[in-house]
Amino acid sequence: MNSTLKTAFERSALPRSGTLVAFAEEGAALGPLASQLDKAAKGQVTRAMKAAAFEGKKEQVLDLVAPGGGLDRLILMGLGKADALTAREIELLGGAIAGTLQAAKARTATVAPLHGLKAVKEDEASALMASGASLRSYSFAAYKTKKGGKTPVLEALTLLSGDAAAARKAFVPLEAVRDGNHLARNLVNEPANVLHPVEFAARAKALAKAGLQVDVLSPAQMKKLGMNALLGVAQGSEHEARLVVMRWNGGKKGDAPLAFIGKGVTFDTGGVSIKPAAGMEDMKGDMAGAAAVTGLMLALARRKAKCNVVGAIGLVENAIDGKAQRPGDIVKSMSGQTIAVLNTDAEGRLVLADVLWYIQDRFKPKFMVNLATLTGAMMVALGKEYAGMFSNNDDLANRLFASGGATGEKVWRMPLAPEYDKLIDHDVADMKNIGGRYGGAITAAQFLQRFVNNVPWAHLDVAGTAMDSTKTPLNQSWASGWGVRLLNELVARHYEG
Repeated sequence: MNSTLKTAFERSALPRSGTLVAFAEEGAALGPLASQLDKAAKGQVTRAMKAAAFEGKKEQVLDLVAPGGGLDRLILMGLGKADALTAREIELLGGAIAGTLQAAKARTATVAPLHGLKAVKEDEASALMASGASLRSYSFAAYKTKKGGKTPVLEALTLLSGDAAAARKAFVPLEAVRDGNHLARNLVNEPANVLHPVEFAARAKALAKAGLQVDVLSPAQMKKLGMNALLGVAQGSEHEARLVVMRWNGGKKGDAPLAFIGKGVTFDTGGVSIKPAAGMEDMKGDMAGAAAVTGLMLALARRKAKCNVVGAIGLVENAIDGKAQRPGDIVKSMSGQTIAVLNTDAEGRLVLADVLWYIQDRFKPKFMVNLATLTGAMMVALGKEYAGMFSNNDDLANRLFASGGATGEKVWRMPLAPEYDKLIDHDVADMKNIGGRYGGAITAAQFLQRFVNNVPWAHLDVAGTAMDSTKTPLNQSWASGWGVRLLNELVARHYEG
């Protein structure tokens, strides 16, 4: 379904054939392998660099065909100053390498090691480049049938290192996160006629093979628990709702788990408050929060994270028929609080309300982080570069912000305040599910906060980042898998010990 780049790690030596990717620092200082090739080719590489005014500046690329030494192609990548490169920049470099090779229609290549680094070791740098290339090489071609319809893909990459075994070991956790990210992208890219709630739940259930404990709750079970807010969203669809709870028990027995919760609206028509036709096809991605949680749980299991984690996804389809929820209906949530549904297109918060309550009540987690493609208002505020972050806990918010900086999946904290909260009070029910024209992303977050009590909590509104987002060196797909890498970094940096 998606292209998984085959990666191998070998000891550093000049290859005798094929395509070599090598590096030059600013000032046109060649790395050892490129210098070796230049010497064998009697200065052909340095002459080409001079003719092309290639100076080794960051993002400069020089593509040489038949450079000598038996190679078919040499691609020189400019580094700028090697000793200033961070781990994040090296991973991005790996993505740029894959993009350059794809543009050149190369199916295989060898990548020279990086030298002169300060932030990371050489073997770790090779692993980071492999990670970046693997993330970039993703494609979703499951429904392409014509031979010419499939984009040529980079199939295999060999990364050279002075310590190939160490590079291979360093790549293992990065590969696990790559797998989780690709799973999330696959789920978001699937059409809604294929990936409805029951099918999504089945795919999550299959992750038990990776070591997760997976439980799936039926509508009857949710009804018994009082999850009428979630079930109300689903009642207009022929596809039944599901609640999936995935557990990874990698920490000490009895330790409170970390909890991640995802909105999983597999298609959102808007319900009776129907959306405009233009762009409605994108609403197959309204389950991107649930996809990210599912991908995260796979990543944690694959890399055997040393902590206890719960991942929960509320899966519904917001459709329209004679049984669909109406504007003005009042539902009683699992918490006992009543909600006046004034707009059936503000449905994701209804789903999350019951799932948040269920998770805190059953598992008593250290914290809860939920992800949801919740509001268009979030994109008005932050565009597609940052996800909005709302939190009742400064420590959790600060850790998420730092993890976003490390991974490039950036978050920006938005306000919560009583002045906003009162905007969702209702004269008949305890609250309404919309707060008026202004501050829509904030009032949505205030709604969710009413279901978390005093548990440390953060809400990430990923409407602008999870689908049809800004293309990056690590992702060219419509579905980004946003959140998997961010939350894995949060767990790895702060909650494993």
